[in-house]
Amino acid sequence: MATTQHYLWAGGHFVLLVSSFRYLLAWAFFRGPSSWWYKTSFFGALLSYAIVCQKSLGTPQPNGAWIKRALTDENVQYLLLAFFWWTSKPIAFSLLPFAIFSLFHALTFTRTTLMPQILASGPPTSAGGAPTPHPLAKRLQLWVKANYDTAMKAVAFIELLIMARVLLGAITFRNSLLTPIFYAHFLRQRYYQSAFTRNALTLVNQRIEGYVRQPGTPPVAVQIWDTFKMLLTRWAGSSVAPQQPAAAGARAQ
Repeated sequence: MATTQHYLWAGGHFVLLVSSFRYLLAWAFFRGPSSWWYKTSFFGALLSYAIVCQKSLGTPQPNGAWIKRALTDENVQYLLLAFFWWTSKPIAFSLLPFAIFSLFHALTFTRTTLMPQILASGPPTSAGGAPTPHPLAKRLQLWVKANYDTAMKAVAFIELLIMARVLLGAITFRNSLLTPIFYAHFLRQRYYQSAFTRNALTLVNQRIEGYVRQPGTPPVAVQIWDTFKMLLTRWAGSSVAPQQPAAAGARAQ
């Protein structure tokens, strides 16, 4: 049976979905979206991720072991990122990864918790077995499974686009200089914890390599690219072992 905490977790995802859709729709049509919708979106994210973090890590402990475990937890990283965006000047792209995560969590909550209360289940497949899900719930489950990996790949590329956006924003003074620094550290952790991020970076690197190494490219461009890659590799080097964490914002049990 779903608990109050579970409903609050799901409520945060629904708030994020509705508010981010409202903000992004106005932004896409150049209607000057209200920052209220932006802040509300990340308030929903903070609520959901805080519940997940509390469930997985327990009460915060003032010791190095707990802090280290928290800082390497994927949900904590997204919680900190949500707080950073919540307190920063709105950047529309920053909503997209959170909205995609919330879409899948909201659909799963709808299928596992809401639909059984509204739609009649089918008869059990065996004597004494559990009732079979409603056909609509089954189709929803199949859609989520079929599209999850594609959505996570999209998130990985969107997060790289956000990095490019905040770098450009820092150069043009559209966001603070702190933003790309903070976000670069977030992406560094994503590289070690997410195969989707590693694959996205590999593909981007291959595309840039193909462009930079092609005949006729000025030698100075090749030198700049090689120097950038060397510096990036030195900075990103870490002893942190790649992990296989649960999906961001995983369901609160």
